[in-house]
Amino acid sequence: MHKYLAEFIGTFFLMLTIGCAVVGGAGVLTPLAIGSILMVMIFAGGHISGGHYNPAVTLAVFLRGRCPISDVGPYMAAQVLGAACAAWLTPVLTGPSAVAAHVPLLLPTLVAEALWTCALAYVVLNVATAKGTAGNSFYGLAIGMTVMVGATIIGPISGGAFNPAVAVGASMLGLFSWSNLWIYLVAHFIGGAVAAFLFVTLNPEDRLSGV
Repeated sequence: MHKYLAEFIGTFFLMLTIGCAVVGGAGVLTPLAIGSILMVMIFAGGHISGGHYNPAVTLAVFLRGRCPISDVGPYMAAQVLGAACAAWLTPVLTGPSAVAAHVPLLLPTLVAEALWTCALAYVVLNVATAKGTAGNSFYGLAIGMTVMVGATIIGPISGGAFNPAVAVGASMLGLFSWSNLWIYLVAHFIGGAVAAFLFVTLNPEDRLSGV
């Protein structure tokens, strides 16, 4: 139960930061704020749950062989619940959102979200689960910086979610349209699966093994 609570907490603060930064008008500091909160939450909870905070990452870690199938559903549920609670709380802190919903173009959004979710999950697998990087002190920074860069360069194209739980929270806030949610979910889970394939291809000695 502790690891599920850790996933809830980490995803909650990630989504709360996204919501408050976007709705509250943090402007150019928004990507830095998002990447930073993800970094510190990973350092805070990584030793408890692995610090996924993202159903696509959980899928990638499962396919890589480091997350038992019995944890996949509860992890994803905790992550989505954390994001939903944060999305509910955000207007209490910021007031109603005056930000219009992002209007995505189907193909650019699908490709951008899949690519950067793949990049994020690929970094997670390599810095947090690979034998060659075991015991490193930089894993949280590497993951947070990946999201920060993605939010900066992909955000204007797709909205920069890279996370199914965040996509649900953003839809609750009106930042995404519910009718477009499927684009993000498909892209994110494809990205996570491709990242796992790339990892086990490049790290065959780590396949289905512990660190």
